[in-house]
Amino acid sequence: MTISPSQPASSVSDRASSPKSPATIGDAADFRKAILTMPRWLSVMATLSTAAIVLTLLCLQMGTQYVSLAEVGRIIGRAFGVGETGANGSSMTDTIVLQLRMPRVLLGFLVGSSLASVGVILQALLRNPLADPYILGVSSGAALGVSLAVLFGLGGMAWLIPTLPIYGFFGGLLALLVLYRMSATYDRLPVHSVLLAGVILNAIFAALIMFITSIMEPNRAFGMMAWLMGSLTATADQTLLALSIYLTLCLAWLFKQVNVLNILTLGEEPARSLGVDTERAKRSILMTAALVTGAVVSVSGMIGFIGMVVPHAVRLVLGADHRLLLPASALVGGMVLMTADTFARSVFAPSELPVGIMTALAGGPFFIYLLVWRKDRLA
Repeated sequence: MTISPSQPASSVSDRASSPKSPATIGDAADFRKAILTMPRWLSVMATLSTAAIVLTLLCLQMGTQYVSLAEVGRIIGRAFGVGETGANGSSMTDTIVLQLRMPRVLLGFLVGSSLASVGVILQALLRNPLADPYILGVSSGAALGVSLAVLFGLGGMAWLIPTLPIYGFFGGLLALLVLYRMSATYDRLPVHSVLLAGVILNAIFAALIMFITSIMEPNRAFGMMAWLMGSLTATADQTLLALSIYLTLCLAWLFKQVNVLNILTLGEEPARSLGVDTERAKRSILMTAALVTGAVVSVSGMIGFIGMVVPHAVRLVLGADHRLLLPASALVGGMVLMTADTFARSVFAPSELPVGIMTALAGGPFFIYLLVWRKDRLA
């Protein structure tokens, strides 16, 4: 065998006999993670869906009164006409599980899924890994719209549809339009500029909300402050049903835009060259993000950091392909908020901690970690 002078025999034997270096193994793993196949998509979604079902049952157990998993299963079975239908269970326990905890757990999953999904699309649209409806002031804008509606007595139901999400939509859309115009002016805002814009918007909207709260009646002002801290208290069945249909339709539309989101992350010019109508896509995505955020804030108040932490964590584990990132983040976001709310209403029982405080306590340190120790990844 002939060895060329530029390729020593020792290096050939070393490569043949030694295992792959850690760097090579890591590169291969990253490459495999970047490739999305149908079996991998189905495997991840099946795993997350199963985890969501199991976690839902566990959240139904926890609270001021502990309910065993077997009893939860029997109560749900009786509610759907499966299994024993006699009066074998406690009516009080049935009421706790079906009328108090079940709507709250479902609302938590809906809100968490919606916030995480909006975080994913904002990060793709602004090409900024710290984009989040709470940090960027979108949630504050939606809260301002809802506060104005409550102040003037415009809340309620119209044709069985809650009207508060409409006012939240206009407030959230105002904040998104400001950020969008800034991004369009500078093509791509640096991370710290986006965060500064979010701080300014939050400060302005918060001042306006505090002014509105200060001129309300004391009882309404107290309820407004409790709502602003983030709350998942059980809503009326009609409101929960209308909200579920509304958010499901919005999220389904967002899931259809995953290929467009993948292309938009490359930049506007490459997206145009690939045949994407970028202006139309951005307008429709921003409108949907405002619709979802307005609806969520109108029923749960301002719950922060779900839209930033969850997409970032899922992206690190599963990769940046939005065909998997968006639905996976929706499931993980729902599970995270369900868990946070269960913890908030169980640890200090019978008192209850606002879930917005729990997410801020958990998400704030993670945000600082990203901003300080992983700033090389945010450039």
